[in-house]
Amino acid sequence: MIDAATADARLEVSPGLEARVRGLLARDAVDPDELDEVWAALPTASIDDLLGRWRGTPVPTGHGLGRVLDGVRWHGKHMRSANDVSPIVCEAPDGSLVDNVELARGGASLWMVAFRDEVTATMVYDGMATFDHFKRAGDGLLLGVMNGKDVLHRGRHFWFVLDSEGPA
Repeated sequence: MIDAATADARLEVSPGLEARVRGLLARDAVDPDELDEVWAALPTASIDDLLGRWRGTPVPTGHGLGRVLDGVRWHGKHMRSANDVSPIVCEAPDGSLVDNVELARGGASLWMVAFRDEVTATMVYDGMATFDHFKRAGDGLLLGVMNGKDVLHRGRHFWFVLDSEGPA
């Protein structure tokens, strides 16, 4: 059992860990094993942590979904409430943002779900057995991992980072 001071310290993201997460995006390739290590060090997220408009960036692991999202000009996610989520928001040719409901197979909702023995905020897609689990990586920064048998690539998850663009 941990004491209250230790529990409070685990809720904060160290500046070094936030910098490490941001640094992953500047690299040409990231080993998924390193992401597993970073994930384990981050605090879990609540549903309230996820609410807002988010700019998404795939972590360059070589996962095939990164190319798919680049092809549809993926912008990020809009999470307006636990039951009103646009999981795949893309940039239209005119620069406007649109929900890609075809690729997402509908909308999504937010739940607290166990992943790797921790309960954390998770986006559950309405039309497919896919889950985006999130952890807090800094102020207005989330590390996400997409989970589901249909999204595994060579047995590996798809990893991405979300940067806050403000309230929903």
